[in-house]
Amino acid sequence: MKNMNWLYFALITVACWGLYGIFLHAGQMGMADKELGRYKAFLFVGIAYFLVAVLAPLAILLFSKNMSWNMPPKGMWLSLFAGILGAIGAFFVLVAMGSGIKSGMNPGIVAVLVMSTIFAGAPIVNAVVGIAMHPPKGGIGAIPVPFYIGILLAAVGGFMATKFKPAPAAPPKPAAVEQSADH
Repeated sequence: MKNMNWLYFALITVACWGLYGIFLHAGQMGMADKELGRYKAFLFVGIAYFLVAVLAPLAILLFSKNMSWNMPPKGMWLSLFAGILGAIGAFFVLVAMGSGIKSGMNPGIVAVLVMSTIFAGAPIVNAVVGIAMHPPKGGIGAIPVPFYIGILLAAVGGFMATKFKPAPAAPPKPAAVEQSADH
């Protein structure tokens, strides 16, 4: 049996990114600042990135045996560019959620729609750019039909999540005020 560790690690990413939008939205709302709450939340996303993506790998590198600090410029620039893309994407998650809320949508529904759209669209972008950068043997014509069906299903999934979003719950009714006999 082949080693399946790659799948377990990928599922950890699925869980983290699946929860990312929910907690990012909750953090934005928790800032209690309708105008600047998304920027405040993004600041803490940056702090988290620093802790997880700077300090943790730095510690691993420092304690690795035979560590070499030789890093080719191509690898550094491409990695930096990837990080910038990730940070811009995270920022626009917040902008999209804030825009939906400003347009009157239920905040919980906005979080679901934004993340559904992202998770439906990102694999399409990944597949198209990946094929453009690393064309398959035999060219575009050699791509199997199930690949195109998968792309179509991802797009349809994003559309269906947006079109058939769940209706928001009714706001709670205010508690009845007891009238005293003196009034």
